[in-house]
Amino acid sequence: MKKIMIIAAAALSLAACTTKSSSTQEQNQETVNQNQETVMTQEQQVFDLLKAIETGASEPIAYINADKYIQHNLGAEDGLAGFGKLMGVLAQYPEKARVNTVRIFGDGNYVVAQTDYNFFGPKIGFDIFRFEDGKIVEHWDNLMPTPEKVNPSGHTLIDGTTEITDLDKTEANKKLVCGFVHDVLMGEHPENLTGYFDGNNYIQHNPQIADGLDGLGAALQAMAEAGMAMVYDTNHIVLGKGNFVLAVSEGSFAGAHTSFYDLFRVENGKIAEHWDVTEVIPAREEWKNENGKFGFPKACSEK
Repeated sequence: MKKIMIIAAAALSLAACTTKSSSTQEQNQETVNQNQETVMTQEQQVFDLLKAIETGASEPIAYINADKYIQHNLGAEDGLAGFGKLMGVLAQYPEKARVNTVRIFGDGNYVVAQTDYNFFGPKIGFDIFRFEDGKIVEHWDNLMPTPEKVNPSGHTLIDGTTEITDLDKTEANKKLVCGFVHDVLMGEHPENLTGYFDGNNYIQHNPQIADGLDGLGAALQAMAEAGMAMVYDTNHIVLGKGNFVLAVSEGSFAGAHTSFYDLFRVENGKIAEHWDVTEVIPAREEWKNENGKFGFPKACSEK
């Protein structure tokens, strides 16, 4: 509660060049091209796999490693068999599934997708897939019901720019978001809040919060006064590409154990836009697999 009040109060208030031989440059460029092609292939595989929920296509199932598929959606059974069982249930659902992946980007062996779903009701979700030796071996997600109305500034959970830019700033942007998570969301240095933004220029897609730092501050203050504390305890991973960075964190909201997926767009070294999905983590006895909601190999470091 104290962290939220502090944050709310605060809210209201190149490298040296090296000459290389042309042959070395050509070799490096070839490596870059190969890496980019690999990333794009992974992104397309994820896009096709998610779309198969709607189309029923069986070919994308081959993108999954049949011998190793670790499932972190606690409502699904582990392994490829669990994935197949889920697809079978969806096939029996009377209303046709809809899948519209709005944003997708790769970060090394990970691919992040933000998707507008309609299965068992309309939902907005983030999915993360990990690849190993060219196959999908692990999956995480966060889902929440699609709000019926736009937020106070007229935004939805998925609208806004989708263009990926500033590829050369990926690491700097990830470091910025990592610092924001530690300083502000986890409450280590809430007094640094305003330094992460360009004044009051901040586009907000959270269903309950208006644009700008003043909108953020007002919403956090209202939640604090209502006893609805939003607490970030742990950051599990930060993934990004260019101007888009996703932070996966764990904590509580209004006393419930919660998973936070926060997507940020960074512009000129400042946080410019935010989308998020929060999901209550079910009690252990309700889990259909034993992998846990997180289990990422590393968290970000603000250092």
